Amino acid sequence: MSEPPRFDRGHTDDLMSFLAASPSPYHAVANAAERLEKAGFRQVAETDAWDGTSGGKYVLRGGAIVAWYVPEGAAPHTPFRIVGAHTDSPNLRVKPLPDTGAHGWRQVAVEIYGGPLLNSWLDRDLGLAGRLTLRDGSTRLVNVDRPLLRVPQLAIHLDRSVSAEGLKLDKQRHLQPVWGLGDTRDGDLIAFLEETAGLAAGEVAGWDLMAHSIEAPAYLGRDKELMAGPRMDNLLSVHAGAAALAAVAGSGAALPCIPVLAAFDHEENGSQSDTGADGPLLGTVLERSVFARGGSYEDRARAFAGTVCLSSDTGHAVHPNYAERHDPTHHPRVNGGPILKVNVNNRYATDGSGRAVWAAACEKAEVPFQSFVSNNSMPCGTTIGPITAARHGIKTVDIGVAILSMHSVRELCGADDPWLLANSLVAFLEG
Repeated sequence: MSEPPRFDRGHTDDLMSFLAASPSPYHAVANAAERLEKAGFRQVAETDAWDGTSGGKYVLRGGAIVAWYVPEGAAPHTPFRIVGAHTDSPNLRVKPLPDTGAHGWRQVAVEIYGGPLLNSWLDRDLGLAGRLTLRDGSTRLVNVDRPLLRVPQLAIHLDRSVSAEGLKLDKQRHLQPVWGLGDTRDGDLIAFLEETAGLAAGEVAGWDLMAHSIEAPAYLGRDKELMAGPRMDNLLSVHAGAAALAAVAGSGAALPCIPVLAAFDHEENGSQSDTGADGPLLGTVLERSVFARGGSYEDRARAFAGTVCLSSDTGHAVHPNYAERHDPTHHPRVNGGPILKVNVNNRYATDGSGRAVWAAACEKAEVPFQSFVSNNSMPCGTTIGPITAARHGIKTVDIGVAILSMHSVRELCGADDPWLLANSLVAFLEG
């Protein structure tokens, strides 16, 4: 008999619920906000004047959330401890004219968002979710979480070389999903979604919609030591960050810093938006927090100079079938604890002093950590880390959880690692 798992299964169970309930960035931030509300946080509007009272607060903007907890007696120059993450994942997104089709098939016109593993979207039962904008400017979340769409793969009889030469997909011609039979009629998809959301016909003026796999997250393996699910990159970090912030705010401990969760949209396509890490959202929120507590520009500069951000995003576990693609001396393993990401060309923001901050947090939490660098012959990805460091002048460290199948419609991680990450984030946010 194997030993019982040492991780908190309740945390991983909750992560699976969070993933299933968050098929879009808009759903993800709504679910994170709901968890923070239960921990005593309250939403503040960007258009209102802010006060300097203590307690937990958060701002929602589109698919982004920034939440922070001001301890009693925090000075205007009190530094921040930030967990940064992103809410978006590569997927198929609905075009402005969604109704299309050919040869008796009704289809939905989609555009490729980010860099998905395209083959992973084939022959899967897909739902449709996102945000509807109404004529009065308000928004409504919608989630059709049932088999609605499917991108059918070409039969092998019509592509005899596919197994020997590999699958070749044209993004325009081969990724348009089917959703029915008959003649294509303009307005059908939006009319269907209006009915689904309980809206009047013609009430929807705009939409931000995306496909998602309806297959539920699940434990995997003989001893259930693995977890498979969608959108781990990077809702795993969003969930861990929200859980850690709520735990720190509810601990009653005296804090030398102001803990923050900043979960941005649009990381997968460059972060350049009003809700992305390269936009002004985080800096504006932090500055307004300083000024609301009676601070000056000098206090703002002092606070930022003492601030540290952990950019938490998934990374690559060593792949048993492709070990040669990894650095030969750095082989992060699942359930080995979170990873510290290093790249001397600043694709990750970690330096030696940042490593020391991360190591101290892990030591305090009694959590092991691993180091990740890319194979020198392989281009390195990047994160919100370097963007945050450069835009705000904030010391930033890149960390995360090692997974397999990154950017697949269904990714794989160790079932211990989400809980280990959350515990290390608690220690970090405590300062």
